[in-house]
Amino acid sequence: MKQLILKFENKELILKLRNTKTAHIIYNALPFKSVIQKWGEEIYFDTPLNINLESNARSVVEFGEIAFWAAGSAIAIGYGSTPVSQENEIRLISPANIWADCKFQKEYIASIKQGETVIVQKL
Repeated sequence: MKQLILKFENKELILKLRNTKTAHIIYNALPFKSVIQKWGEEIYFDTPLNINLESNARSVVEFGEIAFWAAGSAIAIGYGSTPVSQENEIRLISPANIWADCKFQKEYIASIKQGETVIVQKL
């Protein structure tokens, strides 16, 4: 199973890639860096990639799922309520490809600040 690492200013997340076209494209484009943005309880960051939506793309994600938001060419990590969430769901603004999984504590990822740099590289 392929893995990659997200290196933030003082934190790291290890992502386990799923067997998807999106995961393959992202993995082969590494490394790259970006700047963290926040939207409710979601962090996201731009990538240099253009990836089409896959047939199973969705807006509602499970805690720990890593998404590629095709409309914004961004990697999105939802960890709680966003401005469009209904009840207790984690809802992205529009459908996204789910391409990886990560185990983390909500408090750990919530403390990542907008404007931080993230480096995405192979593990």
